Amino acid sequence: MSEVADVAQEVERADGEQAAAPWRPPPPSAPVWPEAWDLPPGVVPRQGLREAERLGILTTSAVEIPESGFQPASLDLLLGPTAYRIGSSFLPGDQTVKDRLGDLQIDKGIDIRSGGILEPKRPYLIPLMEGLRLPRNVRAFTNPKSSTGRVDIFTRVVTDYSHRFDDIAPGYEGALWLEVFSRSFLVKVHAGTALNQLRFIVEDPSGSAEPPPLPPSASETLSIQLRQSPDDPGVGVEEAVLPVGFKAKRNNSGLLDLARRDHDPREFWEPIWPANQLVLEPEEFYLLRSREQIAIPPELAAEMVPFDATSGELRTHYAGFFDPGFGAAVPSGLPAVLEVRAHDVPFMLEDGQEVARFRYQRLAGPPDRLYGREAGSHYGDERQWRFLSKHFRSWGQLPLRF
Repeated sequence: MSEVADVAQEVERADGEQAAAPWRPPPPSAPVWPEAWDLPPGVVPRQGLREAERLGILTTSAVEIPESGFQPASLDLLLGPTAYRIGSSFLPGDQTVKDRLGDLQIDKGIDIRSGGILEPKRPYLIPLMEGLRLPRNVRAFTNPKSSTGRVDIFTRVVTDYSHRFDDIAPGYEGALWLEVFSRSFLVKVHAGTALNQLRFIVEDPSGSAEPPPLPPSASETLSIQLRQSPDDPGVGVEEAVLPVGFKAKRNNSGLLDLARRDHDPREFWEPIWPANQLVLEPEEFYLLRSREQIAIPPELAAEMVPFDATSGELRTHYAGFFDPGFGAAVPSGLPAVLEVRAHDVPFMLEDGQEVARFRYQRLAGPPDRLYGREAGSHYGDERQWRFLSKHFRSWGQLPLRF
């Protein structure tokens, strides 16, 4: 049989096999990355974050982004496999982060796939599993998660060719790196852990966006609560007085494993009892709460920003982003947790003193899920006197985290 006949017979046999096989639909065409994302101006809601992954605006080296990572208007970013100890913080300027890292890293890196130890008061740089390819009308912002701020871990995202932390310019394409600095505790971190979160903002093409209208109940400033609230459990019962805050223990010897949820808080925290005043010691870390009860409407997100710097030399928060629905499951709303540190000199706080303010942001559309237990959130739908982070057991018989 000739070579041509052999080929013809093979084609006929293959055609017969295909005809006998069950029909299957053709594979879906690859989504087209948008040069400009066709969404209304505002913070991108949860379903838009999923669409960003499908369109290639957001990429990941993980098998998949966990469902719990998609919050109503923010996305958890996951640690990669290696932590690099560096001599100092830096901004890459006209270089990539990887190129600058070569000049500043102190060791070859710590493998954190099974957990790695980060020493306090030392900066580390960790590649994140996610990367970005932003359209020209989309900017990204990042901030520490609430659980990260509440254990005095300072984080910020670094990007290639950048002169700013956490603020990622429209059109950015590249990797994301996380600078991690634990101020108070020796910590153990794991690859795949989320220490910070990202949100996308579609820019207003007119450049003249006005602040969104606020409901009458929306708080615009935050003040310190140093006395018990009438809503606290056991108020009026002498033996049921609750702490109104916590101070990180100096020179504690505990290891805070961020994968655990059962640490004894007594190893890491000193309680602060009700009083009219509290003197903050310089560079000590405090967890306090706001007098105001917060409930974020479904159509808005909010960000805590510093109050007038002339009102006191202190920092009031590391995290500070509030997803839509925070506090909405509680009729009166919930206090905000304030992560407070005084600088240089002792500073006296008074009960009711204003220390921060809220900046509200309109969403690009209503989220398909609000903040709370249904969304896998750790905070925001129980009473906020339980304001230690998720890593700790209760203090005595009273649960002190949500």
